[in-house]
Amino acid sequence: MTPLLGRLILCLSVLCCSALATAAPIVLTPTSSGSSLNGQIELLEDVGAQLHIEDMARADIQQRFQPAAGRASVGLSPNPWWIKVSLTASRDAPQQWWLENAGITLLDLRLYLPDGQGGWQQRLSGEQVPFAAGRDLPYRRQVFQLPQLGEQPLVVYFRSYDPRGNSFPLKIWQRDDLQQLAATENLGLSLLYGIILALMLYNLFILISLRDSAYFWYVLATGCALGFILSMSGHGFQYLWPNQAVPFWLDRVTLPALWAILVMRFTQALFTTNHDLRWAHRLLNLGCVVYAAAILVNALGLAHAGAQIIALAPILTMPVALIVATLRMRQGFFPARLYLIGYGSVLVSTVILVLRAGGILQPSPYTAYLFPLTVAAETILFSFALAYRIQILTHEKNAAFKLASQEKAARLLQAEASANQLQDAVNQRTAELAAANQQLRERELELQHAAFHDPLTELANRRYLMERTEAAMGDAQRRGESIALILLDLDHFKPINDQYGHSAGDQVLQTIAQRLHEHVRGNDLVARLGGDEFAVLICGADAEIQACEIAQRLLNALAKPIFYGATPLSVTISIGAALYPQHAQYLAGLYKAADEALYEVKKHGRSGFSLYGANGAPSRADCARLDILQVSSGLAESSPK
Repeated sequence: MTPLLGRLILCLSVLCCSALATAAPIVLTPTSSGSSLNGQIELLEDVGAQLHIEDMARADIQQRFQPAAGRASVGLSPNPWWIKVSLTASRDAPQQWWLENAGITLLDLRLYLPDGQGGWQQRLSGEQVPFAAGRDLPYRRQVFQLPQLGEQPLVVYFRSYDPRGNSFPLKIWQRDDLQQLAATENLGLSLLYGIILALMLYNLFILISLRDSAYFWYVLATGCALGFILSMSGHGFQYLWPNQAVPFWLDRVTLPALWAILVMRFTQALFTTNHDLRWAHRLLNLGCVVYAAAILVNALGLAHAGAQIIALAPILTMPVALIVATLRMRQGFFPARLYLIGYGSVLVSTVILVLRAGGILQPSPYTAYLFPLTVAAETILFSFALAYRIQILTHEKNAAFKLASQEKAARLLQAEASANQLQDAVNQRTAELAAANQQLRERELELQHAAFHDPLTELANRRYLMERTEAAMGDAQRRGESIALILLDLDHFKPINDQYGHSAGDQVLQTIAQRLHEHVRGNDLVARLGGDEFAVLICGADAEIQACEIAQRLLNALAKPIFYGATPLSVTISIGAALYPQHAQYLAGLYKAADEALYEVKKHGRSGFSLYGANGAPSRADCARLDILQVSSGLAESSPK
């Protein structure tokens, strides 16, 4: 065997092994929006941070990639990780997709996309770059627009580095689905923020009045918890500090450590450990020192060590806090029971966070929201505990006042009765106002419906047709599609009114409206313009074909007799249609074109269909003439009967 032949066989073997090691691309279908990709991606740990994007072309590097098998976190890893994603789209799937990396608080994230010239385009993201520079949509998570996908695989790479915990839950999205999800998330999280902020402000007012140390530490802890949740959710980065990299004092080491210190101080103040439980007081002080050390280590740039400290510190602090609360509860101190429930729930969520940070528990939508929810619950319960504590003090003070003066106690009872009467009056007035508001809302809905619908046929009216047509023309222009406007006019309708009366005419109009609904598509708009005039708005890429088909169906369906009692009433229809943008660029011109087509039908004997320009393509001058028409109502006048 010659050396040249031996090298050729070796190269072929390496290529075959590389091909076998490469995972099959993820095939996106029309229903893939919102799907997780972690079951089909590949991972590579970059020990020592030695690899660059150019190294990904090497066969030996490709062979080192391992299937993620659903993993979305690798824990407190000091090394960067490369994530390989291979995507392709089925023939019936959209070509434009958005790739989401839900690792919100990642330190350094880089996305590499093919530049179309054999190289790579690098996108920087994570906490080291400003918010807008790190994503292609203003979304709290990191979202990137992918090149258009086809049947050929598109391979992209993520390089994720965060010694505080590496996580990379990947999802693929259509933009509309992602924006709808974002709106729902923002609503729920805003409610959560509002609850915590309201409790903080409420207890701040009490603090100003009472100047109690427990309230002081509670307000600080609640404010810090709110900042921590904002940071974890990504809204802090998006709205509070979007134009700069996330500083260390707002990252996921400093904020939770500071929050833990403030909770420990609140615990000491609530249970007065400096007087009754000195051993616990000293241990909690030690815990505060440990958390402060984590903040200092993180400030020195040792984020990995800081993350390890705050992952281990709860082993010391949480059992001590729970033991103190248990002892005080057994002494009959009711706030301790509320504290146990709230702090116990946070303990569970903290354990889950530590397991997530360590890569033992994989990220999921349920665990992502667990900590904010438990912190909110803890904040509420701690507020109740403080309120009960104040209630105890108030009760003791009232008892002392009662012993000192029966007259003062009587005045207090009288004031309480007056307050109850006032509350009853307020409740009654509130109920009356709620009922009035409900009536106003119902009336508003009725007026809105009446403003856009014909009262006889319940079809859309002329005004609604105008608004929908304007909007449809804008959408069609953006999508490069067309729309069709069909005008229908009943032939010889007036003799029915004259011979049988207006009730017969009304029945004919209602029946015609019902048949129109039955023979058009669900997304087409049917409107009554007035009298015996109707219109149909058809949208979509096949608007012209649909207009012709629907017109033919309507000619057949609407020609059937309508029974007024036992008397059959027969009417025929004349139909004219025009297309946007082929026949006109503006609403008035489009309506005029359809009206002229309708007039052609009536001129040639009625009971037929005509598409504007059917006898020859309309000239540019004809279309321009239609577009420059000025019609005060927004629609042209109806054609003659």
